[in-house]
Amino acid sequence: MNDKTLLRQDARVIGLVGMAHGTSHFYHVILAALIPWLKPEFGLSYSELGLLMTVFFVVSGVGQAMAGFVVDRLGARTVLFSGIALLGVSAVMLSSAHSYPQLMLGALLAGCGNSVFHPADYTLLNQRVSRARLAHGFSVHGISGNIGWALSPLFLTFVAARSDWRTALLSASLLPLLVLALLVWNRHALRPEPAAIPLAGAKSGPANADASAFGFLKLKVVWLCFAFFLISAVALAGIQTFAATSLVSLYGMSLGTATSAYTCFMLASAAGMAYGGFLGAGSRNHDRIIMIAFGTAALLALILAAAVVPAWMAVVLMGAIGLVTGISGPSRDLMIRGAAPANATGRVFGVVYSGLDSGLALGPLLFGALMDAHHPAGVFVFIGIFQALVILTAVGVGSNSRVVATPKTA
Repeated sequence: MNDKTLLRQDARVIGLVGMAHGTSHFYHVILAALIPWLKPEFGLSYSELGLLMTVFFVVSGVGQAMAGFVVDRLGARTVLFSGIALLGVSAVMLSSAHSYPQLMLGALLAGCGNSVFHPADYTLLNQRVSRARLAHGFSVHGISGNIGWALSPLFLTFVAARSDWRTALLSASLLPLLVLALLVWNRHALRPEPAAIPLAGAKSGPANADASAFGFLKLKVVWLCFAFFLISAVALAGIQTFAATSLVSLYGMSLGTATSAYTCFMLASAAGMAYGGFLGAGSRNHDRIIMIAFGTAALLALILAAAVVPAWMAVVLMGAIGLVTGISGPSRDLMIRGAAPANATGRVFGVVYSGLDSGLALGPLLFGALMDAHHPAGVFVFIGIFQALVILTAVGVGSNSRVVATPKTA
């Protein structure tokens, strides 16, 4: 296969997987974006609204760990298609809800659909993309997710403001339908048999990994990666769910401006991931990139909590937080790939990324309680604390990875 054909194949797979991932992240915040409409409609507290998102991510986290095994056994393509279909069905169910339990059921179904994406996506990227472009594949994967996060509140609030929240959710159900149709049309590019081009003599994952189906669970570095995702996701949950509401209280800005600050965070994060793809591809010290990025983000979050800057600067600081955390994204994925034993990509990414969903499940409860207690500054204080704690897990992952990678001498 010549370089031009390989480039075209890699770009096609990266684009298709990225589009699917963006759809998944679009659905992460469909309920958070509609809080101003759902709260008075159903007479809910912020904690009750946070619980809806907790259910989504608990189901997604548990399902994600199991989905990794299914991906390794049945293939990533089939699992990915089923997840996208479930997202569309969940939006239809949420749009027709007339009670809190019905909203809960819709959130549960959406969590089931969301659970398949990370193990399926990363398995497809590792199987179908050449090693030389894998860092850029991870970069695009992260960028597409952030674009989904950024577009979701803009789209849903735009439609809801001009009609109602039910129409907004029903409109959102069209996205997975269109994406699924496009993926099915290009299904040959996502065929399950491996096509990645390995480097001569390269080994995938730790050499001392147990060959059994659950052997990877004995690796300390896998659980350090899980902790990394759990802690960083708690901070992200605070930004996704209540950062906009907190900015309104702290800075007296309009909801529209606060929503724009969140969008600025996500778009800047996407830009950071684009740069992070090049940075990660040229570095072996991925943990150090992550440490610098999250240390900076934690400091900026504490500045926001102090409310010592004007409102327009708060929007800029949100963008800066997104930029530095985005830069760490490809290095994060490359760091985790190094922890995956051969032929266990789906399982490792499923278990590790269930930490992401676990954090996104716990975060709304914590930050919702802070808002109910009238502590909007506390939202950014705790975002900063959890971002600082991420540094400890990155140090642990980096240290263990280097120990595994260094040959023992007599």
